[in-house]
Amino acid sequence: MAGIAGKVAIILGAGGMGPVIAQRFIKEGAKVMLSDMNAETLKAKAEELGVAWEPCDITKQADIENLVATTVKHFGRVDVGLNATGWGLLKPFLDNTQEDLERITAIQFIGPFQFYQELIKAMPKGGAIIQISSATATIMVENHAAYMGTKAGADHVIRCVANEFGKYGIRANSISPGITNTPMGAMVFDNDAISELFKKEYPLGRLGTSEDIAEAAVWLASDDCFMTGQNLQVNGGLTLRRNPTWADMEAVMGLGEK
Repeated sequence: MAGIAGKVAIILGAGGMGPVIAQRFIKEGAKVMLSDMNAETLKAKAEELGVAWEPCDITKQADIENLVATTVKHFGRVDVGLNATGWGLLKPFLDNTQEDLERITAIQFIGPFQFYQELIKAMPKGGAIIQISSATATIMVENHAAYMGTKAGADHVIRCVANEFGKYGIRANSISPGITNTPMGAMVFDNDAISELFKKEYPLGRLGTSEDIAEAAVWLASDDCFMTGQNLQVNGGLTLRRNPTWADMEAVMGLGEK
């Protein structure tokens, strides 16, 4: 198997599962450029892992261009680009403001779109583009519409990239976790009652981990992977069922109507 040894990977998003994915890539022999908008968090994570790092705010095109250019200058090329950024906006549908919508679109649609553009330019001999999406781009959860819609939009752009640039050896795929042990999933993981409520909806009987996603990312990044334009549902079968409703959660927390 070809694996990913020697490949150069940009992993964008150091505040969630990005460092776990980076650690797995390093274990497999890849060279990693870790990035995040929070320079302090990024520096600490990168030094802990012993990888190169460069700050990037995905909502700023100049930052994206600089990140890719710096990676090419440092390593000589880019083989893999993975976007693990996001904003877990939870808000009732009618309460979403213009500011909310503009911000989440910048983070989860426009920024990723521009990241793909720069990666494609830097991959004249082919490569792999990986977008961390969400099971909720396919199945429902309440009070999450802006998040879900922009993730679904990015998934479809990934399909467009796969269709148009496959002839240049570029593969583009999404990975869709369910609730995962990241800061975004803390509301569930930190509450045993809520955690058990979610776990019942997973056919494999447990919630996901960042390591599960890293495993999938390694395969998608490898030249052994004959897949493109797909959304890999790495969520223990959650999309066969459903997420709990807010009423379900309120009931187990004793917050429902008296």
